[in-house]
Amino acid sequence: MTEAVETAEQATGAGIRAAWIGLVGMTATAALQLAIVAVSGSIGLLADAVHSLSHAVTTIPLLIAFRLGRRRPTKRYPYGYRRAEDLAGVFIAVVIALSIVLIIVESVRALVEPRELTNLGWVLAAAGVGVIGNEIVAVYRIRVGRRIGSAALVAEGYHARSDGLTSLVVVVGVLGVWAGFPQADAAAGFLVAVAILWILVGSCRTIFRRLMDGVDHGTVDRIGAVAAGVDGVLAVGRVRARWTGHRLEADLDLSVDGRVSVEAAHAVAQDVNDVLRREVRHLEHAVVHVVPHDHEHFAVS
Repeated sequence: MTEAVETAEQATGAGIRAAWIGLVGMTATAALQLAIVAVSGSIGLLADAVHSLSHAVTTIPLLIAFRLGRRRPTKRYPYGYRRAEDLAGVFIAVVIALSIVLIIVESVRALVEPRELTNLGWVLAAAGVGVIGNEIVAVYRIRVGRRIGSAALVAEGYHARSDGLTSLVVVVGVLGVWAGFPQADAAAGFLVAVAILWILVGSCRTIFRRLMDGVDHGTVDRIGAVAAGVDGVLAVGRVRARWTGHRLEADLDLSVDGRVSVEAAHAVAQDVNDVLRREVRHLEHAVVHVVPHDHEHFAVS
């Protein structure tokens, strides 16, 4: 196996571990919060627990996507199945949006039909557990997601962080009830929904950009600059790149001295491929098209 393939396998393995660890942490947090909701009737805590539970559920399609990404390409799917990771990101966004609707419905019901809250101390403790637990999961997922180049895993990490922030809102709601404002708990539910919506919009930008074959700012320029610095390369023409899951693929045109042999031109192309894979993060493969420097159809970018 090549170094790039080994790196891809290691990256996928790290993503699967991060997803499983996050799933266990989010499920445990949500279960504890729901148990306290049952004895307290807190809408704010219910909103936080529903968000945490939906977050745990959205980890399942991410795990499936990572597994699919390990399958070998076929004649029908010659680029493999890694794009399933981005499709999982879309599913995650839909589930988050549905959780927002549920939270708003429950908050409106609490305002129209107020219910007495009990065991507020336990609600406060559960919210504190949510803040700490979610932030631990968030830091771990974001760190691993950035290291392996997984937009879906990074989005899940920010989703976990939003869970922690919404737990802080629940704390505010409890303090408001203690201060004599019984509607503070329902208002906290609305604030939770707004916070989740804000996080959702930000996460969707990256996910949909990748579905449209968009890359991070500077990626194409970086590939062109690295290729131009390889011995034997006289100029770099068109450069393209796209994500397939958490790996980058690129293709580029470059020119070499028209007097060199085919073998020498091929060696230059191979050197460009090797250097790009070392110098450009997350790049697994580059298709290099070599033409003579005086080729009439070659355009320098």
